[in-house]
Amino acid sequence: MNKYAIGAAVAALSVGLPAAASAQQADPAKVVVVDTQRIYGECTVCKTAQAQLQTQVTQLQQRAQQLGQPIQTEMQSIQQAAQAAQAQQGQARTTAETALQQRMAALQTRQNTANQELQGREQALRRNQAFVLQQINEKLNPVIVQVMQRRGANLAIDRGDTLAIAPAIDVTNDVLAALNQQLTTINVNAPAPAAAAPQQQPPGR
Repeated sequence: MNKYAIGAAVAALSVGLPAAASAQQADPAKVVVVDTQRIYGECTVCKTAQAQLQTQVTQLQQRAQQLGQPIQTEMQSIQQAAQAAQAQQGQARTTAETALQQRMAALQTRQNTANQELQGREQALRRNQAFVLQQINEKLNPVIVQVMQRRGANLAIDRGDTLAIAPAIDVTNDVLAALNQQLTTINVNAPAPAAAAPQQQPPGR
């Protein structure tokens, strides 16, 4: 087959494409809009969970202050002692500086311990927040599909992704009412992460 015959075959094939494409054309989009931010903020158990999470945030802030204040006080005391040591001479200054080094080392250990505790608490809080969102979405997504189908829609989009909508296609109230019926409890304490299994050494080592 020469190049002209190939070109003719491609042309013949392209003539048949529009008919096939039109036969598989998707249905026109019928859209509903859901304000998920409003859902997360107003569903009955969502508000309860948010209040409990806020309590955990407050407790974390209070613990950070409880741990940080004595450390800050000790640092200020060390700085004052360091200034006093500079005015001393000989063995007295050496003794004072040695004591300051010991205090600084102890303070650094204290600070590291406090930071580790706070990081652990913060990670737990983030797990709890993600766990709450997961439980809401497990119920919310099927509810949105149900409401969408009742409205004869084939597409649901978030209000936050739109610029302007007609009020008639906003189904947030319907979704909120259905979610309140189906989501009656939320656990705000996520399961602790599983400990990593120890790595086994290869045989012969």
